[in-house]
Amino acid sequence: MSDTPSFATCDLCDAHKGDDSGAFRVLPPVFREFGAKPRFAGPVVTVKCFEDNTPVKRALEGPGEGRVLVVDGGGSLRRALVGGNIGAAAARNGWAGVVIDGCVRDVAELLVCEVGLRALASMPLPTERKADGQTGVVVQIQGVWVRPGDWLYADEDGIVVSATALHG
Repeated sequence: MSDTPSFATCDLCDAHKGDDSGAFRVLPPVFREFGAKPRFAGPVVTVKCFEDNTPVKRALEGPGEGRVLVVDGGGSLRRALVGGNIGAAAARNGWAGVVIDGCVRDVAELLVCEVGLRALASMPLPTERKADGQTGVVVQIQGVWVRPGDWLYADEDGIVVSATALHG
């Protein structure tokens, strides 16, 4: 694939293993792959919501421009924040990937979406539309701080976040 980023999270970790500044962070190994692209990278856009995917849908239906949407879903395993339709919108609109501290649904549909997609688990229950959540805020994903404008790198070995771009 010509649009597959060339990096390895293991190499990034080797290069930054002594970084104690907080600029380089590694997410815990609790995320599962759901999209068709196991390797993705890009600048971060953030959303914070709980069991309501309104801001997630709004973001992914807009232009992705090679960015990665990081969703602080509070780690909820009770509702799915992304399903097949929203996953297809993310791929169609040029998002590099989506990382969800929460769940997805429509797994068979997501597996063919040409986008990187990581989440904690699958859950068939949809969200209830109650509140808007927040966009463009600093979020905490599984205990790791992620800021809008950070760079996220995900591959078969894991997910890392950096305050600056780490590859050309």
